[in-house]
Amino acid sequence: MKDPRNEWLSAIAAAADETALAAVESRLFGKKGEVQELLRAVSQLPKEERPAAGKAANEVKVAVEAALTARRGDLSMRAMEQELSAHGFDPSQPGPQRRVGSLHPITIVQQELVDLFTSMGFSWQDGPEVESEHYNFDALNIPGDHPARETQDTFWLDDGNLLRTHTSPVQVRTMRRFAQDFQPPLKVIVPGRCFRAETVDKTHEHTFYQMEGLVVDRDVSVANLIHTMKTCLRVVLGRQDLKVRLRPGFFPFVEPGFELDVNCPFCHGKGCSVCKQSGWIEILPCGMIHPNVLRQGGIDPEKYTGFAFGMGLQRVVMLRYGIDDIRLFMGGDARFLRQFQTVPK
Repeated sequence: MKDPRNEWLSAIAAAADETALAAVESRLFGKKGEVQELLRAVSQLPKEERPAAGKAANEVKVAVEAALTARRGDLSMRAMEQELSAHGFDPSQPGPQRRVGSLHPITIVQQELVDLFTSMGFSWQDGPEVESEHYNFDALNIPGDHPARETQDTFWLDDGNLLRTHTSPVQVRTMRRFAQDFQPPLKVIVPGRCFRAETVDKTHEHTFYQMEGLVVDRDVSVANLIHTMKTCLRVVLGRQDLKVRLRPGFFPFVEPGFELDVNCPFCHGKGCSVCKQSGWIEILPCGMIHPNVLRQGGIDPEKYTGFAFGMGLQRVVMLRYGIDDIRLFMGGDARFLRQFQTVPK
């Protein structure tokens, strides 16, 4: 059998650039390449000649592959040298830099809040975003004919479930999970995404993030609620001068219920357009857990009390960074998100 090794190696060595080398490789190792034909020819030889011929053909193949690899390296190095010696090349100039990603501002604040509440003895709980009507409404003291349902219009699915309107369903799920061997105190936080059929504007979005908080124990009072909220908001907003006030508010799953306000960070309580001249900005609803909700969670309201709060993470982030349009968070504008990078650009 003819040995074409020298001819093939000469063709490889004669390739002047990577394009020419690719053409030689295709000619030798393509579907009907010459190397493939050589290997197929072994099977046509008499049986006694095949072992020696097969060994020789395989040695040729290995030598040709090695020559291709070596020549490709030589040509690549030569092309680089030509580029480096070209007119106008300045090796002292920095190379192109990749843009690095960073955490979303909502994620940054959420992680800080999780760390803070964990240090205060809270545990992190989670629940499904596709929720049942029972957990989203009924178990939270919002029956089908309750007017509060109108303020939480949501997206209903074909199977009768819905996209949760708040993280509060996890309250009942958690209390039921702990009810059998309940050992007070029960202290949990529930960060997560929620959905409502809102008209989108500067202060409303159809998809938003909440952080639910729940504390159940003996003799829990409004004073415990105020202390927890002050500690949390002073840290996350970075304001030691922060003051809070409670206004009566109606929420079916707490009694009494409150709207918690903080003194305006823009005018420090003097009154401005942001706080509508009131000196206060509404930040979250909260209150003492309604006895009916405790019962739904399998906890005796005669023995235990508790408080709950629902913090809108977008609103906290807006206050912290002075952002005036909630739509920026989900707009996908890289220029906005790049402002929150915490690593070198």
